[in-house]
Amino acid sequence: MVSLDPRPVGALALPLSPLTLGTSGWSPRSAAENEATDALAASWAAGRLATNVIDTSNIYGDSHSEEVIGRALAGTVGPGLVVQTKLDRDLERNDFSAAQMERSLRQSLDRLGLDSVDVLFLHDPENVGFDSVMEQGGAVDALVAMRDRGVTRAIGISGGPVAMMRRFVETGIFDAVINHNRFTLADRSATSLYQAARDRNMIVQNAAPFGAGILTGDPRFAGSYAYGPIRPATQAAVDAATRIAAEAGIPLAALALQFSLRHPLVDTTVVGVRTRERFDEAVAHATLEVPDAVWAELESIQPPAGTGIDAG
Repeated sequence: MVSLDPRPVGALALPLSPLTLGTSGWSPRSAAENEATDALAASWAAGRLATNVIDTSNIYGDSHSEEVIGRALAGTVGPGLVVQTKLDRDLERNDFSAAQMERSLRQSLDRLGLDSVDVLFLHDPENVGFDSVMEQGGAVDALVAMRDRGVTRAIGISGGPVAMMRRFVETGIFDAVINHNRFTLADRSATSLYQAARDRNMIVQNAAPFGAGILTGDPRFAGSYAYGPIRPATQAAVDAATRIAAEAGIPLAALALQFSLRHPLVDTTVVGVRTRERFDEAVAHATLEVPDAVWAELESIQPPAGTGIDAG
C-alpha cells in the first residue's frame, strides 16, 4: 500500500505528496460539472484532500483551470499547499519568446490571485524545438530570471518527447521535470529521462499514468493510447496487464496508478480528475493492497524497449 503523505523531494526538499491533483480537464462545461470542479478545488484549498499539490497551466481549459483555483484560494495559499503552473506559448502565433513567457506569467498570477507560485514550468517546448527556447534571451532565460526575482521557488520543464526532454534535463538548469504518457504499465520510454533527472536530484513528476484512459479499463478508450492510435506492442502490454488485473481481482486503474506511485524514479504522479468522487476513487486505488506476486508478474510483461509512443 502506498503512503500519500507529503515528503521532501529534490534538491530543494520541496514537500510533495505522491499524488498531485491535475487540472488539465478543468474546462467550462455544464453548471453541475462546473460546481463539482469548484467544490473539488475548494476541498483542496481547505486541505481536505489526500494531496497537497495542484497542477495547472496558463492554457488549461482555456484558462478556466487557473480561474477555478484562484476562486478556491481567494488570494491565500494555506500552510503546506503547493501550487504549480506552466508558462505557455501564444497558441495563435506559436510565440515562445521571453516576452510571451512574461505575459503568460502575469496572466496566470492574476487568475490565481497570487504573487508567486511554488513551481513554474516551461510547457510543451516541442512546439518550437530545443534550440529556440534555449537561445540567449529566450524562454529559458526568462524562466530562470523569474526564479531569481522570487516569483517561483523552483523551475521546471514539462513536455512529451523523451529525447528532447532529456536534453533539457542535462543542461542542469531545471529543478523539476514533468513527462506524460511515457511511464506507464504499457510504455517505459521515460525511464532514461527520469533516471537522468534523479541523478541530478531533480523533482520527477509523472503525468498521465493511464495512457490517456486505456489503462483505466474504460472501453471508451479502446484502441487508443496517448491521444492517438495504439501501437501493437503497447496494445499487447495493455492486454497482458488487463489479464493480470482480472485474475488478481484488482482494478486495472489501481495497478496503473500504483505502478507510478510506488516507483523509485517518481516523486509525484499527476492525476487529472474533475470531481471529489473521482478523486476519492483515485485515493482508493492508490491505497489498495496489491500482492508482491502481482507486481512480479506485471514486471515480466513490460513492453520491449523502443516500442513506446516516441518510437520511429
